[in-house]
Amino acid sequence: MNSANKYPWALILGGSSGLGLATAKKLGTEGYNLIIIHRDRKSDLPEIKSALDKIASTGVNCVSFNADATNPEKQKQLVAEILALLQQEKIKVLVHSIAKGNLKPMYDKVLLELNNQDFQLTINAMAVSLYDWTKLLVAKDMFSKDARIISFTSEGNRKAWPNYAAVAAAKVTLEAITRNIALEFASAGIKANCIQAGVTDTRSMRMIPNSDTIVKEALKRNPNGRLTTPEDIANATFLLTKEEAKWITGSIIKVDGGESLR
Repeated sequence: MNSANKYPWALILGGSSGLGLATAKKLGTEGYNLIIIHRDRKSDLPEIKSALDKIASTGVNCVSFNADATNPEKQKQLVAEILALLQQEKIKVLVHSIAKGNLKPMYDKVLLELNNQDFQLTINAMAVSLYDWTKLLVAKDMFSKDARIISFTSEGNRKAWPNYAAVAAAKVTLEAITRNIALEFASAGIKANCIQAGVTDTRSMRMIPNSDTIVKEALKRNPNGRLTTPEDIANATFLLTKEEAKWITGSIIKVDGGESLR
């Protein structure tokens, strides 16, 4: 490691695009060393490497692993590698931005419908994996004394959108897990919050069937007349890492420009 090891460390799960990458850029700009775990195709790696190299050019460490952060055995392996990387240093911030789920209808006479396994895969990847990582890092004493955990939810936590049932179930589960992490890991110095992002034009968003309709409706409802950007969410994430935010925990915080007001 270079002299950047004087900076605090942030671990981002799902940091190669969308909200995760925007958060990596923001935290890097603010002096955080970064460990980014992502799962991407080889064809996408050059573009991702370019983005991460740009972050590192600011003087911070930016270490990435192209691995499945939802696989239990891989999680243990990654934790061991991160522990060796950090040596005696600690993780100040854990960001969960994993988008791995099934976008199928519950009922359709033509298209393949959701099944039980689809729900389990989606909920495990997009929600339970947050607890898995928290537990592993705590067990190895890898968090700082004042650590922050931040995850991302959506308005699908209470609204029904076609083809979004499995992801919606994962978002509700993620919020419940975040609340209980805030409660049960408080003695370990952890504060955990979930940011409810407004509709954001990301690769994951565009994968939702009929996403154009969701975008149009969001623009109609948003009093500020625009969609939420990944940078909006990254800025809010950074605010939650600050000393002044240490009394905020167990909350679902809307960052949507007022979109959910109507």
